[in-house]
Amino acid sequence: MKFDLTATDKGSGARAGVLTTAHGVIETPIFMPVGTSGTVKAVQQRELVNDIKAQIILGNTYHLYLRPGLDLLSKAGGLHRFNGWDKPILTDSGGYQVYSLAENRKIKEDGVYFQSHIDGSRHVFTPEYVMDIQRIIGADIVMAFDECTPYPCDYDYARKSMDMTHRWLKRCCDRFDATEPPYGHEQSLFPIVQGSTYKDLRQQSAEVIASFDREGNAIGGLSVGEPWEEMYAMTDLVCNILPKEKPRYLMGVGTPENILESIALGVDMFDCVMPTRNARNGMLFTTRGIINIRNEKWKDDFTCIDDGLTNEISTFYSKAYLRHLVMSKEILGAEIASIHNLAFYLWLVGEARDHIIKGDFVKWKNEMAKKVSAKL
Repeated sequence: MKFDLTATDKGSGARAGVLTTAHGVIETPIFMPVGTSGTVKAVQQRELVNDIKAQIILGNTYHLYLRPGLDLLSKAGGLHRFNGWDKPILTDSGGYQVYSLAENRKIKEDGVYFQSHIDGSRHVFTPEYVMDIQRIIGADIVMAFDECTPYPCDYDYARKSMDMTHRWLKRCCDRFDATEPPYGHEQSLFPIVQGSTYKDLRQQSAEVIASFDREGNAIGGLSVGEPWEEMYAMTDLVCNILPKEKPRYLMGVGTPENILESIALGVDMFDCVMPTRNARNGMLFTTRGIINIRNEKWKDDFTCIDDGLTNEISTFYSKAYLRHLVMSKEILGAEIASIHNLAFYLWLVGEARDHIIKGDFVKWKNEMAKKVSAKL
């Protein structure tokens, strides 16, 4: 994997770069649609390419491990061949899913013991096994196994959890470096910074993570309920420590405004279920603001969903028709809304990149953050 910085913004920490992987080139800053179980919900791969312009998608280790399972993924030749996506894939390690399974898991030094949410069967994730699983999935970028602490979090617990995440990282790196990619393409491992919202812990974790000198780094444990101001403060702190020549990935973030503000702090990569999850509930993100398509005001609005975008879905269907589909609980409504929201997110980071290169990012960002956060 190779990362080249194309431009840096003089008025902020924003950067434009090019991330080259075995399955293609990614222009940063980038938003990565979440395909938890090998699919971005309600979206076909051709729409990811043609309408959304996605350059990389996510898969999730926990979900793919449980279903369809490692045997099938191995027989298929990895997730790329299984789902027909020939561009880059990143896999989350499953640490966040373990965090969310509080009632069905036990965390120990050797790993995490948990019960499947599907059938109650018992499993163990160790740092070593998580590396093996992600090797079999075949993602271009794999994440280290970590513990994501909740918010709020007691300082002592946050410190102990962070220390264990660092010990787990050493085990992840040892296993990853001792094994080979099974499908002939290179894979890269990203460590994850933890430390909750405590500045000293975040600083320590960022320094430890940077010392491992991997090809990229991630910031985890944020966007879990803390105020945005705290998320930005922790992100700013960490971005000033992590090496500038490597990509920085802020996990699980977020709203369009969150993404713009985090780009300004120096983040290169983002993912979040918000655009597809909210789409299925009728919330649309547009170039003019946020629309609740269920509202009566859109019932006879025959203008297109968003004329500020150029993709076919957003400019072909009307708000009135989409509202009818959503209110009727038609599957097509979820599909159109999901494609539109993801197309908007990819448009937004693409515009950010253009303005970083152009040299007027801060002015544009301040205006755009207000616009895309307004409720219409």
